[in-house]
Amino acid sequence: MPGRLRTILPTVLALLVGYGLMQMGNTLQGTLLAVRGGIEGFTSAEIGAVGAGFWAGIVAGSLQGGRLIRRVGHIRTFAALGAIASTVALLHLLILDPLAWVAARALTGFCFAGLFIVVESWLNGAATPRTRGRILSIYSMTGMTAGITGQLLLPTTNPADFRPFCIIATIIAFALVPIALTRAAVPAQADATGRIDLARLYRQSPFGAVAAFLCGMTSGAFFSLAPVFASRRGLDTFEIAVFMASGTLGGFLMAWPLGWLSDRLDRRAVIIGAAVTAAATVFSVVMLVPEDARPALLYFTAFLFGGTIMPTYSIVIAHVNDTVAEGQFVAASGGLLILQGAGAATGPLIAGAVMSFYPRGLGYTLIAIQIVMALWGAYRLWRRSAPPERHRGAFVVEPPVPVAPTLAPAHSQAR
Repeated sequence: MPGRLRTILPTVLALLVGYGLMQMGNTLQGTLLAVRGGIEGFTSAEIGAVGAGFWAGIVAGSLQGGRLIRRVGHIRTFAALGAIASTVALLHLLILDPLAWVAARALTGFCFAGLFIVVESWLNGAATPRTRGRILSIYSMTGMTAGITGQLLLPTTNPADFRPFCIIATIIAFALVPIALTRAAVPAQADATGRIDLARLYRQSPFGAVAAFLCGMTSGAFFSLAPVFASRRGLDTFEIAVFMASGTLGGFLMAWPLGWLSDRLDRRAVIIGAAVTAAATVFSVVMLVPEDARPALLYFTAFLFGGTIMPTYSIVIAHVNDTVAEGQFVAASGGLLILQGAGAATGPLIAGAVMSFYPRGLGYTLIAIQIVMALWGAYRLWRRSAPPERHRGAFVVEPPVPVAPTLAPAHSQAR
């Protein structure tokens, strides 16, 4: 192990353990709320609104989290937001009402955005240009692994009971321990110099701006409402957990192959290919896979779908950073995060409403989003050539949850 990486290993381990536990609790909570909402008689539109609330909170937290860190510091921010997130998980038990769940989920999203800002900015502060790529790749892989683990925790308890909510609260509370007890130096505060300008971002990369929004719509709709789809297909709690974990596993395994391909081809062509594959996969489930199909077939389709949609946002970021000027990486990344979060808040609302009228509404929505992605990409390929080779940066796997870059300009510039 290189000496520079060895010296920061204690800091990295503490942060990654805390981050992994947070992601484990977060993914378990997202799937649990969809399943429990169905048990409580919530409509698909209401369950979608609960999922959208989390992403609305993510957007707000991404905009405000940096200010809180600058005011009270990394460790205090992490402890305060983690305590709130742990408590809010239990509030879903006390008030079984869709509107209350939307508000609670939005507060959870706000807290998690701040928590991830702490971790990512701290990692960037501890890293060097020689180690940053490896550290952030490990960071992303940690999040995906924790997500798979969190999904598989669902069948260990009864979703109609109070225990899974207690498990979530406990996991999030334990995530505070390694950060609170670390003796590692807190990174110096750093402010981003670029101002987020969505209109300028669209002018610089029309495809990237729209694709970021569509990526958010896809991930928000899938992870909020796929458990409802799986339940309607007759899957039990264990099978729903495996179904959701299969999607995350697909993203985990396909991130690097698609990233490698995007470094050698026009990134837009790779995204178009992924979108067409995703649309074809969902179409096969909606139109061709029988209602009584074996769960293994649904697991495979979830794996293939997750493998095409989850790496796409990272490729979008790489494409946008190919087109913007050297000093605009931070502002561009912040704009993309806002667009992705807005899409992730919109997707569950639309898909949930469509599911209320059509049993296969989630599939129709996902197919439509992927077709729009592919058509928009083909149009932009026709209108504008790929960025020059000298301006292309290496692909870096991005964390699966958006965070604001305001405290981590070095990260953005490294892309």
